[in-house]
Amino acid sequence: MHRRSWLRPFVSLFLTAIFFLPLYVAVVNVFKSSEEVVRAPLALPLRPTLDNVIGVLTRPDGLFWHGLGNSVLLTGSSIVITTVLAAMTAHYLVRSEALWGRILIMIMLTGLMIPPAVIMVPLTRVLRAIGLMSTLPGAILVNVGYYLPFAVLVFMGFVRSIPKELEEAAALDGASKFTTFWQIVFPLMRPASASVLIFLGVWIWNDFLTPLLILGPGTGNTITVGIYRSIGTYQRDFGSVFALMFLATLPVLTFYLLFQKHFIRGLTGGATKG
Repeated sequence: MHRRSWLRPFVSLFLTAIFFLPLYVAVVNVFKSSEEVVRAPLALPLRPTLDNVIGVLTRPDGLFWHGLGNSVLLTGSSIVITTVLAAMTAHYLVRSEALWGRILIMIMLTGLMIPPAVIMVPLTRVLRAIGLMSTLPGAILVNVGYYLPFAVLVFMGFVRSIPKELEEAAALDGASKFTTFWQIVFPLMRPASASVLIFLGVWIWNDFLTPLLILGPGTGNTITVGIYRSIGTYQRDFGSVFALMFLATLPVLTFYLLFQKHFIRGLTGGATKG
């Protein structure tokens, strides 16, 4: 055992280096000119500059700011609606003993096995038929429908850890089921809500296919589609591309840091009960 004690830290260091390398390349190239990026993409910037960041923020077409506004609206609306619906659905399914509730759980969980690319064509046809194609409400509806099963699964594990006696005591005091859920149950689900918000926030913010196909690559672009639009066939301004990627990461990173203290607790809250 002692002869192989060096193996674990070596493997850990090697894997850390592999995952850190793309982050390093993305960050250091933000502060280089395009010529430096092409000449030595892995080297540290000899003369650090903020020209790339300033250039992205002051583009005449407002690519970054327009994409940022759409991404914030799309992501924020999607995660809030999904979290609220999933919390109510999970609470009802856990507390209900009806057979159809269990069948519904199985049907929803099968949705986790379907890749979004597989259902994208039928989704576009449905959205076009109801007049929501190329609109933000249509993209929000797609996100809510696709990510709802995952959110329900996370909430169900946490609801099982909440004593049912709390709800029974509230009912004896005359509280309705609606009041009991919003004033007693939902506040206790804060850690699970944080976990769902973080997961869905990162996934929807980084999603490329859904906004590209549903909103279109034109005026309805998000941050990720904006990065795609900034890379042309004859693109040589690689510094601006790295700056755009860097700026696109900052909002979702900030969002994660705000909710991280509840993140692990929300995932493990229902692991020992139920």
